[in-house]
Amino acid sequence: MSPESRAREEICRIGESLYRRGYTVGSAGNISARLDDGFLITPTDACLGFLDPAALAKLDAQGRQVSGARASKTILLHRAVYDARPDTGGIVHTHSTSLVALSLRPDVNRNDVLPPITPYFVMKVGHVPLIPYRRPGDPEVADLVLAQAARVRAVLLERLGPLVWHDTVSAACFALEELEETAKLWLMLRDAPPPPLSEAQIDDIRRTFKVDY
Repeated sequence: MSPESRAREEICRIGESLYRRGYTVGSAGNISARLDDGFLITPTDACLGFLDPAALAKLDAQGRQVSGARASKTILLHRAVYDARPDTGGIVHTHSTSLVALSLRPDVNRNDVLPPITPYFVMKVGHVPLIPYRRPGDPEVADLVLAQAARVRAVLLERLGPLVWHDTVSAACFALEELEETAKLWLMLRDAPPPPLSEAQIDDIRRTFKVDY
């Protein structure tokens, strides 16, 4: 199987998994992957639970569509991350319930939406800034994310949900899941918020697992 065929299968497998477990609903969310000669991205208004590998939109390195169904309107946002992060091979965006809820809270820390309350949040996700609301597809969002992309691996789009990038689509999905579950924990415990991990505990995680937090 060619690298492109594997990427197509991975996007569809991850999309179905996220949809079946309620991380996204209807036609919300999108997934993309970097190729040697361009990009793959889920089509506009596609349901992540019922993707067809052959129908995924393929774009060339300049962002021009070359095959498949019409690309998601978020392709400009995805390309901004790929341009800023040469180490990124896959991007996942969902409208995950707990993270959207977190983005709507008036007390959310806009510079870092969640404290480091679990070790796997530190290891898999790290710092997550909130991107101010813009309508879906607004090209200004790409500039806002681009300003953050070099120093983080995820952002939270206000009222829309997380955008997470990693070296593969699967790794981006795993980080997104960790982010959503941490948001769920934080909202569940908001009446008695737990203390974050101490700086010594975070330093121990950094040294042991070679993570940048």
